Amino acid sequence: MKIFCRSVSLVAALFAATAGGIHAAQPAGGDPAAGFPVKPVRIVIGFTPGGVPDITARLIAQKLTESWKQQVVVDNRVGAGGTIAANIVANSNPDGYTLLSVSNAHAVAAAIYAKLPYDTLKDLAGVTMTAKGPALLLVSPLLGVKSAKELIALAKSKPGQFNFSSAGVGSGTHFAAELFKNMAGIDVVHVPFKGIPEAITETISGRVQFFLSPLASAINLVKEGKVPAIGVTTMQRVSQLPDVPTVAESGLPGYRFEFWYGLLAPAKTPRAIVTRLNREITGILGQSEVRNRWVALGAEPAPTTPGQFDKLIAEDIAALTKLARASNIKAD
Repeated sequence: MKIFCRSVSLVAALFAATAGGIHAAQPAGGDPAAGFPVKPVRIVIGFTPGGVPDITARLIAQKLTESWKQQVVVDNRVGAGGTIAANIVANSNPDGYTLLSVSNAHAVAAAIYAKLPYDTLKDLAGVTMTAKGPALLLVSPLLGVKSAKELIALAKSKPGQFNFSSAGVGSGTHFAAELFKNMAGIDVVHVPFKGIPEAITETISGRVQFFLSPLASAINLVKEGKVPAIGVTTMQRVSQLPDVPTVAESGLPGYRFEFWYGLLAPAKTPRAIVTRLNREITGILGQSEVRNRWVALGAEPAPTTPGQFDKLIAEDIAALTKLARASNIKAD
């Protein structure tokens, strides 16, 4: 807007334009979703670029930008298991213009941190789950086991002598393995690493005996024959590896673990805006192009209502808190 206004008519024109902008942002009737969005939307992510929470958020941001003709940007705020990003969004203006991309780590943080700077269930609210995917039970090639049943029997014959790797204390991979350990009743030792690639490498080398890896991180190595996968952690087999049985059918009945991803907003965001976001994003998740991209990541679209996603998070926090206490898992 020009700052040197030399006539009353120009000033009047500028005022009229500004008033029109205000009218667009705050439409008659008080519906906050009408005309939304009128400015850029930000999706905050608590993890580095390249992971599933980042890749899924970027694809959604791209699609929303195309649909809305309004920029949707991704902002990576890494650290403290995603809690730095969560705190930013929890304390942002609840107007729909700041969202949070999360994974299971969001529920894990609530289960293992003694105190968080925000209330996980009261300060943030679901928009929709976006994707979900299984883990693969990987075993060292040196073991020679072909099923979860064989792995459990071998571990029971050597109590305290087997190790399992994870991508860090309190990570989803850690909880997946602790659940396996508890349900199987085996005495095995947790060896945390800095990330998934190192945890897989140590399993292949035989320095640790097993690892529960996100499918996307291990599928190519499994297909190349570099590491055996003896089970998938969902209740059904996956199309990418149809010959790999579920952990439940191969030796540990009832075992189930899924990685999930989704979007949250500040809890006081107007319901009309949350509904609008949910409708737009679940529509994107129904596109075949998006599904194909998700499947390539070892996941699949998993749209929900806002309430369904809130319920999932609350249930996961309760289950993970119980498991954390039973296994003495605490944040470093």
